[in-house]
Amino acid sequence: MLTVGKLAQRCGLSRTTLLYYESIRLIPPPQRSGSNYRYYDEADAQRLLEIRSYRDAGLTIEDIRAILSTNSKHTGDKASGVLKRRLLELDAEIATLRDHQRAILKLLQSEALGKAKMISKEKWVSIMKACGLSDEQMHRWHAEFERSAPAEHQEFLEFLHIPADEIVNIRKHSRTNA
Repeated sequence: MLTVGKLAQRCGLSRTTLLYYESIRLIPPPQRSGSNYRYYDEADAQRLLEIRSYRDAGLTIEDIRAILSTNSKHTGDKASGVLKRRLLELDAEIATLRDHQRAILKLLQSEALGKAKMISKEKWVSIMKACGLSDEQMHRWHAEFERSAPAEHQEFLEFLHIPADEIVNIRKHSRTNA
């Protein structure tokens, strides 16, 4: 028998996540001791590991629930269909990010951008948003720029006439939250 903490640790999850899965009935209510402590068995551990693998693959709770609620002889078919759909979604997301990359490269190679005496941070952000980048995608862009070319990232931020203290914060955030 496993306690909440032991099961969470074994499955590489937080205690809170395990209790959340229980509260939404993704895992069945556990057995209780006379002192009302939760106790889980090996079947609970296996189910939680399965949930974890589906979450690691980027599946939604609803998709996982659908797979796990399927009759065991059809579970493989259901999981395969959901995973194939998720793969197509990832392909589309990757294609969108590649389009964003091409738009940025086009902007960076643009003569007008190269000749610009001054482009502001606000103008650059508006260009990126017009290209379809979300705040999260712009952060990932900064993080990758910082990781792959830190000196050029510094130079680029200076080019945008961003104050030095803000540049320090942007670069620090890019390194720590990548």
